[in-house]
Amino acid sequence: MVNKKIVCLGGGIGTVNLIKGLKDYFSDITVVVSLADDGGSSGRLRRLYNVPPPGDLVSCMVALIKGNDSNLANLLMHRFKGDRYGKDKELGGQKLGNLILTAMLEITGDFEKAIEFFKKTFNIIGNFLPATTGMVSISAETIEGKIIHREETIDTGKYKGVRILEKVFLNPPDTKVNPKFIQSLAEAEVIIAGPGDLYTTVLPVLIVRGVSSALKNSRALKIFVVNVTNKPFETRGYDVNDYIRAVKRHLDDFPFSKVIVNNNYRPTIPSKLKYKYVNINGFKEDNSIKVIQSDLADEGFPLYHNSQKLAKIILENI
Repeated sequence: MVNKKIVCLGGGIGTVNLIKGLKDYFSDITVVVSLADDGGSSGRLRRLYNVPPPGDLVSCMVALIKGNDSNLANLLMHRFKGDRYGKDKELGGQKLGNLILTAMLEITGDFEKAIEFFKKTFNIIGNFLPATTGMVSISAETIEGKIIHREETIDTGKYKGVRILEKVFLNPPDTKVNPKFIQSLAEAEVIIAGPGDLYTTVLPVLIVRGVSSALKNSRALKIFVVNVTNKPFETRGYDVNDYIRAVKRHLDDFPFSKVIVNNNYRPTIPSKLKYKYVNINGFKEDNSIKVIQSDLADEGFPLYHNSQKLAKIILENI
């Protein structure tokens, strides 16, 4: 095991794939997740019980079950038959782990205590922090200047007009940052942002008030992991430069000194998915950013990174 404090910023499938690989090399992993999710089964629980969305946190915690207990992981990730976008009061489409974390919140009356309850019950390593002290929602501005509200609407492109995003912002804008999040950045030795949905998963963590300055002040090695593929309604047509520009638009800076990029475009992506590989062509390194290219695609499902490939390239570059 490498004795370094790792802080991962994101929370979605990309972060899950990242930490699944990292746990084989690092014992001190912190994951910071946005509370902006309002779609799918998490959104239903959020509305029904007025609780923070549990989905991303549960997925990340399950990824760090000690001993790789696949039976327990399968149980907690089990989704009941039905529509995950169904009616709020229906069981169908809900994930068991989400229901358990929601129950633990009702028992403890505190979200962070519920997270600790979940960790201890299921023998989970790592630290898991909400990015803010309260729930938030996100809105986005398109290149036409149109304002789109709600994470689910932005993520699925269910709005009229040109579906190309310019910026995302939090509501309410003055939501307080979780002080433990800021503390984790100050104590970190390696900070990793991404991979994950740029506008609905990664940036909602980075743009929380106080985070940009904490990143700049941190002495940690800061790494940004670019997605393997572009999501149709978030980053369609983006190359590596576009990811960097998007972060700069939101933070007025790109605080990451290393950028990790996949260069394996061989696996065929099913055309019905409408995902395309992120292209590195045209990127020019400067003195402040080092780009690391490697075969990182999951050969079996190339929308995402292979956990072991990604963990190894990180290990080689810290």
